[in-house]
Amino acid sequence: MKPLRRLMVVLTAGVAAMSLAPAAQAAQDPVLASPYLYQWGAKPNPVTVMNQTGVKAFTLAFILSDGGCNPAWDGTRPLTGADATLIRDIRAAGGDVVPSFGGWSGRKLGQHCSSATALAGAYQKVIDAYQLKAIDIDIEAAEFENATTQDRVLGALKIVEQNNPGIKTVVTMPTNRSGLNSWGLRLVTRSKELAAPVDVWAVMPFNFGGPSDLVAGTKSAVDGLKNHVKATFGLTDDAAYRRSGLSSMNGITDTGETVTTAQFRAIRDWATTKHLSRFTFWATNRDKGNCGGSTSDCSGTNQGTYDFTRIVAGYTG
Repeated sequence: MKPLRRLMVVLTAGVAAMSLAPAAQAAQDPVLASPYLYQWGAKPNPVTVMNQTGVKAFTLAFILSDGGCNPAWDGTRPLTGADATLIRDIRAAGGDVVPSFGGWSGRKLGQHCSSATALAGAYQKVIDAYQLKAIDIDIEAAEFENATTQDRVLGALKIVEQNNPGIKTVVTMPTNRSGLNSWGLRLVTRSKELAAPVDVWAVMPFNFGGPSDLVAGTKSAVDGLKNHVKATFGLTDDAAYRRSGLSSMNGITDTGETVTTAQFRAIRDWATTKHLSRFTFWATNRDKGNCGGSTSDCSGTNQGTYDFTRIVAGYTG
């Protein structure tokens, strides 16, 4: 995501897996409705957010490279420490997490690991550290617009799926209004060619380049994704929608578009009719209104605190 939306986070190795075993009552599918939460700026307390909104999962951003083929939160913090405590607190409250690898800026593991095997090893360190049910690969910028790194990421996800039966993998990527750009089309096609299973393909339908109707833009972007997933894997429309998802942005976007709570609710209702496997947004940190312009801590619009998170919490697929 662009700088305003998503800075990067990285996880380093060496955490005892048993220390963060998922709570017995944790959310069954953390992928379905898990707004992004990042660890810079005025970070809200996730347990408070859960209690006030009913949301049960968060997508934690971002895991990056520490300069080599080793994961670290925001590229600097180890897998232990405050981030581990955060995950433990969310699970103790009955929730769960999906760590997100990548984002718009920072050092990407897909670029700093020399092979699919090495990259899978970096992903595995995070999976083992937190006993994860799912991971999100937010592939953007130079990691996205490069055939070698695309193939490396897909190869790594194939290894991860083989070594972690039942884990859910999400690939989140940019989109045009009409659907995937040439790099997105390639990524989905190559996953079929490389036999790299991806459970959910998600697009970010915003930052199209200026004010526009983002309800219509979201529908057309997801429809374009669905059509390519359908054609690539020989699926029905219904099955292809169920392999698709979206990550919107609350309030004013980086390019001056606006998503109001009413519009976001309309997007959720449409997603429900299509049974999308993922409905989320960037980000709970910004889920506040009447606080000035659009920043990393404010939506820039007239809204109640956590209104968008409440809408996500009501999504059942």
